[in-house]
Amino acid sequence: MKVFKVKKHILFISVLVIAGIMICCNQGATSDDNQSANGKVYYVSKSGKDSNNGTFKKPWKTIQHAADKLTAGDTLYIRKGIYKERVVPKNSGESGKYIVYSSYKGEKVTIDGKNVNLPPTGEYGDLFGLFEISGKSYIKVNRLRVVNALTDAGSNGILLSDSDNIIISNNYISNTQSSGIGVWNCLNITLTGNEINKACKGGQQESISVAGTGTFEIRNNKVHHTDTKADKEGICVKDGSSNGKVYNNLIYKVPAAGIYIDSWDKHTYNIEVFGNVVHGISNSDGLQAASEMGGLLEDIKFYNNISYNNKYRGITITRNGDEGGNHPMENISIINNTFYNNGDEWGGGVAMDNPEAEDIVIRNNICSQNRSFEISVSSDVPEQNTTVENNLIYSYKSDIEDGEVTGVDFVDEDPLFINPAKGNFHLKNTSPAIDKGSSVDAPEYDFDGNTRPQNGKYDIGAFEK
Repeated sequence: MKVFKVKKHILFISVLVIAGIMICCNQGATSDDNQSANGKVYYVSKSGKDSNNGTFKKPWKTIQHAADKLTAGDTLYIRKGIYKERVVPKNSGESGKYIVYSSYKGEKVTIDGKNVNLPPTGEYGDLFGLFEISGKSYIKVNRLRVVNALTDAGSNGILLSDSDNIIISNNYISNTQSSGIGVWNCLNITLTGNEINKACKGGQQESISVAGTGTFEIRNNKVHHTDTKADKEGICVKDGSSNGKVYNNLIYKVPAAGIYIDSWDKHTYNIEVFGNVVHGISNSDGLQAASEMGGLLEDIKFYNNISYNNKYRGITITRNGDEGGNHPMENISIINNTFYNNGDEWGGGVAMDNPEAEDIVIRNNICSQNRSFEISVSSDVPEQNTTVENNLIYSYKSDIEDGEVTGVDFVDEDPLFINPAKGNFHLKNTSPAIDKGSSVDAPEYDFDGNTRPQNGKYDIGAFEK
């Protein structure tokens, strides 16, 4: 993975955030009254004129004209149609007074970059967005279609840079040369409910890229059909990001890793990856943790994830990156996940491949019917660096070349999933994974949000019976 170099350096959904979006989206939606609780309500329509006053009856014509006018607390509703323009908000909102860009309720709004020139801007050089928020605060972008960001390899659908308190929600982004959504050096960012399709056609960055960003949530997004020629990842958190959560996302039909956590050359830490479903990765693993260029990757938790039917492995602690360089990692846990049927001609469930990674815990996972091994630890990894315990492995293959291990207190039996062929990895009542897990650092809730433990004992895998 080539990372763009910049110059600078919970399982519960946030009900309050979603409620806030819903309230904003309902205010003024059917009225010519241009006043909301925190600011004014404006409208854009294909039949409007930028010389109008932006009311429901006299809407503006272009989104960018509105973006030049909106101030803290204002809401813009965009009426149905295709808008062939680039949008760059001029002003910031304030705490409690977001500027909101949203489609009008029930109408389809498309920002189409075909034949729209996207010139490079700011100090990021060759990264720019069809909808770009740079150096701004307190903005929401909701229910828009952003397609055909195709100028060159650096074209993003939505790009955030040097910004804070931004919410990107329920948007559809498709056919982009670089990321569908790119986030660089930001703070307090929420990406939720978005669908990213056919990103990375130019081979730069990932479908969702979050770099150098603190305090973020990437949740409930669908990422699929990333361009196969580019061989790029689905969701990538990297390059000095910290204090974030990646959860409840669905990633499939992506060539490189579905979820990739890579420190690159900066300290990257305190990131939780949970409740995600990753499958059909065509040329890599479902989940990966890496330190490609020597930055410390620290305090990373993978739990309640389901990773299946991927080309190589369900999850890997990798030694990807600069050959001969350092790849430091510390305190990475892989607990209560389900890894099934990974590996085509070769591959497995869980792989610990990085001899520099310390304090690695592999516990309470189901690793079932993976191709070459269920759990492997490379022969050059010091024994004290990895704890493997209370996993269900089905079945142990004794493959010395791949370094397969069982760990302690393991179960080697069919986990008895309800219907793995259809992606249902709930456990039957007779599953040997029930009540065989460890309580140590087990997540408080399972994939479905059910509390752990049930009946006083912990189960193995992503689901608690």
